[in-house]
Amino acid sequence: MQSRRLAAILAVVAVGLAACSSGSSAAPSTGASAGASAGASAGASDCTIAVSWNNYQQPRWAAADEPNIKKTVEDAGGTYISKDANLSNEQQATDVSTLISQGADVLILLAQDTTAILPTLQVAKDAGVPVIAYDRLIEDPDILYITFDNVKVGEAEAAAVLDKVPTGNYVLIKGDPGDPNASTFLPQGWDDAGLADKVASGDITIIGPAEGTYTDAWATETAQANMEAIIDSAVSANTPIDAILAENDSTALGVVAALTAKNYGYPPLSGQDGDKANLNNVALGKQYVDVWKNANELGKAAAQAALQLCQGTAMSDLSINIDSSVAPEAGNAPTDFTTPGDNTVKSFILKPTPITAENLTDVMNAGWWVTKDDICQGVTSSDPGAAACGV
Repeated sequence: MQSRRLAAILAVVAVGLAACSSGSSAAPSTGASAGASAGASAGASDCTIAVSWNNYQQPRWAAADEPNIKKTVEDAGGTYISKDANLSNEQQATDVSTLISQGADVLILLAQDTTAILPTLQVAKDAGVPVIAYDRLIEDPDILYITFDNVKVGEAEAAAVLDKVPTGNYVLIKGDPGDPNASTFLPQGWDDAGLADKVASGDITIIGPAEGTYTDAWATETAQANMEAIIDSAVSANTPIDAILAENDSTALGVVAALTAKNYGYPPLSGQDGDKANLNNVALGKQYVDVWKNANELGKAAAQAALQLCQGTAMSDLSINIDSSVAPEAGNAPTDFTTPGDNTVKSFILKPTPITAENLTDVMNAGWWVTKDDICQGVTSSDPGAAACGV
């Protein structure tokens, strides 16, 4: 195992040197243990679980996902280590090299780019390190895929907004074009909810590009700039914007910022993740629905699976034990997931929960990282979240 790991480290260093590397700050990590191989007889205390984050500054990763991964690993006696790629493909390749050299027995990988990551993924595989694709699919049949049902996320987003605004002019704000969630799964969910049929019938007209406007790196500032341009064009054409489908919370924040800057008002708007500012916007009436993905449980599921892989459990024999409200519909055993690239991967697909002003208390009562005070900041008796906030 040690010789394979050394060869893998040298290989990924070569990959990094071949590209222009960029600086990055590392997420907090604990010390690493020696790189002993993980066999079926190994206990959790022998396990070093590593996470390569694509961008640790994303609020959800730091506030919900990582603490639950780390706690689950350490409560079992294992060691947790991590690195932050800070949105850099080259840095992520270097990070994986470092994590392997620090003794990673299992790698939880949130890929910055699901195509650019493939050579780095091969390095981990060559080192005998099992890989969990965390909340972002990687097209490789050997990975374990742990995420929420992103098609259902998109379906919940669109269903809520379509129910509120069944006809009219829609704007589609998508995420990063290199992320399958943005380009495939979420739009499929929108169409499953009826968007495509309504566009075909003429009930809904898409303002801007028919396929939607993508947002590089899911950046709030980019989404704001894109939305401001769409608003300017719509106003110039005297075309009202009746509803907006944004794929996640960072893009939804950009949309709200654009609407505010242009004094446009707030048409029904979607998002997902349950970020603090977005749930507050739901209470204030600036965002209509936020599809909540309880990342506390996603982190626990990934850590449980990683510890079992470290101990030699086959992917097909894994089992997770998380809150029943988000547990996979298929149960606690992995299922086969067919990817857009026609690979079949073992997966745990968790259930999301759409949140509107009517059920904000579900988040308040769940021990989520966002508190009632966060959600209710600035809410008055005339705002949609007044009842949930008790004002």
